[in-house]
Formats: sequence, C-alpha cells, structure tokens
Amino acid sequence: MDHRRWKKSSFSNGNGQCVETAAHEREGVCVRNSRHPDGPVLHFTEQEWTAFVAGVKAGEFDAIV
Repeated sequence: MDHRRWKKSSFSNGNGQCVETAAHEREGVCVRNSRHPDGPVLHFTEQEWTAFVAGVKAGEFDAIV
C-alpha cells in the first residue's frame, strides 16, 4: 500500500496528463505519472529536487516546451 501523500499540480487541466509529487521522509521527493499511479516512481534527494525547481524558476527548461 502506498502511504505517500501525492499532490497533483494546480496547473493540471483534468486530462490526466500530469505528474504527481510526494515528499517522503526516507525516499526524498517522489514523482509519478498520474495516469499510471501503480507504475514506476522516480526518487530525488531534497538537494536534487531543489536544484530542479530552481532551474525551472530560472527558465532553464523553457526551450524544451
């Protein structure tokens, strides 16, 4: 049973094509595809996640969308 508290982005438009994240004490930040909640989960350390979010906020990934 999954005891993580998954959170879907407020930018999700309801079509099921978004990711969900969950903070976990031992696993760091977890990321999964909301369309496949029983599928694989990516795990990032707090430092990795912080660096990723900073990059998003700085526009480092704007060219890929």
